[in-house]
Amino acid sequence: MATTTNKTTKASSKDAKPTKVIKAKADAAKNLQDLFEDGLKDIYWAEKELVKALPKMEKNSSSEKLKTAIQKHHLETKEHVERLEAVFKSIGVKPKAEKCDAMAGLLEEGKSIMEETEVGTVRDAGIIAASQKVEHYEIATYGTLAAFAKVLNHKEAFKLLLKTLEEEKSCDEKLTSIADTNLNSKAE
Repeated sequence: MATTTNKTTKASSKDAKPTKVIKAKADAAKNLQDLFEDGLKDIYWAEKELVKALPKMEKNSSSEKLKTAIQKHHLETKEHVERLEAVFKSIGVKPKAEKCDAMAGLLEEGKSIMEETEVGTVRDAGIIAASQKVEHYEIATYGTLAAFAKVLNHKEAFKLLLKTLEEEKSCDEKLTSIADTNLNSKAE
């Protein structure tokens, strides 16, 4: 019987490549207000794209509970877009969407999951998994933006962002509940 040994070596400091500071773009955020506005533009784009993606997910779901949850969240997402427009207005900035690379990747992954699964419980489990990744991204984003709004003393924006944050958390909990009600076991 042959044995294999694994050698673990530590890279010496002379082998390590120096880390470079990334040069900021000309239009880079200079302060927290700029960073806040950039984040709003990203999530505004993300929510608008979700409005388009959710009906496709609903159509590809087979579970009635999942279809209903997606329909409800589709309506909420439309409200999120409107609420973000109110946030922009409350801080005196015209609403503008800028492509959110993170959300674009998550939506592409969701599309891939649907293409790589047969219609039924396996696809439903995949849709839930992809949806929860989206929800977790949104929860992190809205939590961060609410914290920024609080520090910047944007009281109305803070209140609106917290409302959306709570709806995103609720959606995530609903998806977990649907997955836990035997859907994942049936997908096995």
